[in-house]
Amino acid sequence: MGNYISQNFPARPTWHTDHIPDLSGQVIIVTGSNTGIGKVTVKELLKHNAKVYMAVRSREKAEAAIKDLKKETGKEAIFLKLDLGDLTTIKASVEDFLKNETHLHVLINNAGVAAPPRDMLTSQGYDLQFGVNTLGHFYFTTLLLPILTSTAQTTPDKKVRVVHVSSYAHHFYAKLDFNSFKDGPARRRMGDMALYGQSKTGNILLSNELARRYGDQGIVSISLHPGSVRSELQRYGPRLLMEFIRWAVFYPVELGSLTPLYAATAPECAEYNGEYLSPWARHDTREPDSGARNPVLAKELWQYMEEQVKGY
Repeated sequence: MGNYISQNFPARPTWHTDHIPDLSGQVIIVTGSNTGIGKVTVKELLKHNAKVYMAVRSREKAEAAIKDLKKETGKEAIFLKLDLGDLTTIKASVEDFLKNETHLHVLINNAGVAAPPRDMLTSQGYDLQFGVNTLGHFYFTTLLLPILTSTAQTTPDKKVRVVHVSSYAHHFYAKLDFNSFKDGPARRRMGDMALYGQSKTGNILLSNELARRYGDQGIVSISLHPGSVRSELQRYGPRLLMEFIRWAVFYPVELGSLTPLYAATAPECAEYNGEYLSPWARHDTREPDSGARNPVLAKELWQYMEEQVKGY
């Protein structure tokens, strides 16, 4: 219970956005960043002089967010079309990015969906939460590995960062049922929060396996729980109940951006490869759940996802 409280009702932050160093010259991608935690993250990165790509599905929503942020910061993010729910489109998104950039210093895998209607699947028939939160980010990340590792060789510390936004909800299903990744009896038997929790466990396992495989090539892979914050992640829940929870229990979205920003920019986080961070910008060795630390399961998930993206 004590750990639940510390994760979901954390103490006041000791790290703040004014601790972010100057990011001039850094190129950063933030997925799912036209709203919520992602949008605030982009705002702070722009304020500290990074060149930021807003990787989202909707050009219309991205352009509206970019306009808002330019008014606030005087600086302009760049739209990168990315649909994590359709594997056939992700390679083209990476190719569009590579046409314009030769470096990538930070990738923040922030996009996510929680508890959507049960009949919502990805274009390839995966559970929407697994497909977007886990598999789509896996494919996007692995396609960017060549530019990430080459960029690492040009940085003073020979490192770049990949940040995976997971959730305390990984405790709801800190294991994997591979049979539930696509629609079928196993998926239908699982509850909405179990499916969401599984996808968030997947984020941590992916982060850990990425750290193991590519840490010696300059990749610093960090997963985290951003905190329970008010965002569009709750858009599929019962409206009145979610509105009550959002304002009675959840925290402002600005607090939710602290831990991703800390992972992406704090000098000390360059030493946190394969680690997990807790709100607000803390390294808590009690987390994550032991099931999400299982190296055998991490390797199995990586191999499974490699098979799924072949041919796309």
